[in-house]
Amino acid sequence: AALTPEEVKALVSDATGQILIPEELEAEIYRELPKITIIRSLATVRQIRTDRIRRRSLTEVSVGWGKLETGSTLVESTMVPDDDYQYVEDLYGLTKIGEDELMDTDVALESIVTDSFSRAIAEAEDTAFVIGTGHANKQPEGIITGTVVTRVNAGQAGAITADDILKLIYEVPAQYRQNGVLIMNSKTELALRLLKSTDGQYLWQPSLQAGRPNTFAGYPIYNQEDVPEIPAGGSADVVIFGDIRAGYRILDRLGMTVQRLTELYAEQGLVGFKVHRRVGGGVVRPDALRILRIPSA
Repeated sequence: AALTPEEVKALVSDATGQILIPEELEAEIYRELPKITIIRSLATVRQIRTDRIRRRSLTEVSVGWGKLETGSTLVESTMVPDDDYQYVEDLYGLTKIGEDELMDTDVALESIVTDSFSRAIAEAEDTAFVIGTGHANKQPEGIITGTVVTRVNAGQAGAITADDILKLIYEVPAQYRQNGVLIMNSKTELALRLLKSTDGQYLWQPSLQAGRPNTFAGYPIYNQEDVPEIPAGGSADVVIFGDIRAGYRILDRLGMTVQRLTELYAEQGLVGFKVHRRVGGGVVRPDALRILRIPSA
């Protein structure tokens, strides 16, 4: 039987008239993000259908050795729900395209929207995952924002040494260290690349396999340009180390939408396209991460 007009509309738009992205296009955007971002490809990504999730639902429990019949005390733990939440935030984008361009282009509209927004979304969220200022400012929580992750001070101001990196690495517990990665600005990696051992050998190791990251002290190095550079003066957080998958969680809210704004810019001869993306991020296991801080003095 033929579909009614209402049924046809329900297949392509929701109650507010927003166009629902087809499953194939949404999957294409998700596939493209890890290619041009750092944190998303390393962190735990969870898709949810609400606007928040408990960061940890129950407190930890503990146990103790002994025999009850000889008077040992039974260790009791009270499981108390934690009200600390991780939130999904809203990310918007808008582009306006000339009516003539839409008429004359031989490129599918879906390709235009994907190319226009997927890169912008990827860059915006990757920045927020590193330096986002949190739910109070309607942003994800960045790894180096606030004091959740423990800082390890470098041994000097204005510079970085191999000893600083080794100290940072061994501040992370062994269970997280084995999956650890180093995340830093490109200029910080250059400073590491110039470090030499006492016999003149470079400590930084280039990747011998295409597509694999360079390493330092055996751990992969990833460049994320929102991590601050080594400052000439003052203090700054310059290197993130740890198990990002265990320590940081990204929340994807299902149902990305694109709304076509036909009438709003009609007098200008333009058609607008508004993208709405819902994503959150936050540290869930601070022990899995450490940050190297260059001290001011």
